Amino acid sequence: MQQESQKISNETNEKPQSPESEQTDSETIPEAEQISHAADKKDYVLSASIFISAIILAGAWVYTTSLKYPQNSTQVQSQTESQTTTNELEEKLLPSEGIVLPVRWGNLGAKMISAGMIDEEKFEELYASRGGLDGETRKLLYGESNGNLKITSENSGIILNLLWALGLGTKNDVLETGPMNDPQYGGAGNFASTGGWTLTKGDVMTHYSQHPFVVLNREQQELVERAAKNIYRPCCNNSTHFPDCNHGMAMLGLLELMASQGISEKEMYKVALQVNSFWFPDTYIAIAQYLESKGTDWTEANPKELLGYDFSSAAGYRQILSQVNPPERKSSGGCGV
Repeated sequence: MQQESQKISNETNEKPQSPESEQTDSETIPEAEQISHAADKKDYVLSASIFISAIILAGAWVYTTSLKYPQNSTQVQSQTESQTTTNELEEKLLPSEGIVLPVRWGNLGAKMISAGMIDEEKFEELYASRGGLDGETRKLLYGESNGNLKITSENSGIILNLLWALGLGTKNDVLETGPMNDPQYGGAGNFASTGGWTLTKGDVMTHYSQHPFVVLNREQQELVERAAKNIYRPCCNNSTHFPDCNHGMAMLGLLELMASQGISEKEMYKVALQVNSFWFPDTYIAIAQYLESKGTDWTEANPKELLGYDFSSAAGYRQILSQVNPPERKSSGGCGV
């Protein structure tokens, strides 16, 4: 009996507590602390969401950008190779050491100054604003026994102006009976090649085709006219036979000089292309790129063909340019001094 009573007592002690006695710890935690824990949990979830969203957005941006601007190693290599090719073409067309032309300048600068075709004070003043004349240019302007002309990227503008004056002042049938004197244009004085030459003494038209700077025989004159009709310039659609701008008039002067010194027609085209390339570098680098795209090297091309309407006129060059994408180097000279 005593044992049974003890058993009952033990069972009573081991009996589970009531729900009221099993309250969780959370119920005993102060309310403010519970709110703090909940807020911390909410902040954590929000931060995680923002982080994940940022990763997704960044990935989408990278993917979209890669579609628009695919800068992979192949493209970078292609750009590098393209730049190398352009530099090689530039050196081929416009060698850094320049090109010696097969014509002697002699004392033509001094002759043009003496005749008033070039006003040395105006010439000096113009170039004073551009850094002044160097020793070589002074020799061309004032010297009595100059050798062959040499054209470089640095002096191409000087050569252009000297030849412009020569072509404009030299007496020649191209100026007197050619398109320049066509009545429809209202007189030869209305062109850039005449009105634009502001470095003369007196009115420019008093010097137009008036001076015997270069004297040609009939055969040489025919050669000049034949070549002039085949040589275009990309600033307009006219050939050298219609020298209405400075580049055309300068090329006429160069052709006269070459013909007078016995240069063959084939050589004249070669030299004219070299000189045009220095006067219009972007144009002829683009043409060289076009030729390469067709499997033709610049050195193998026919200069006469490249100087013709299909390549060297403004319209012809536009057609060439539509088929290539040359990097810009520098702008060509304008039609002023």
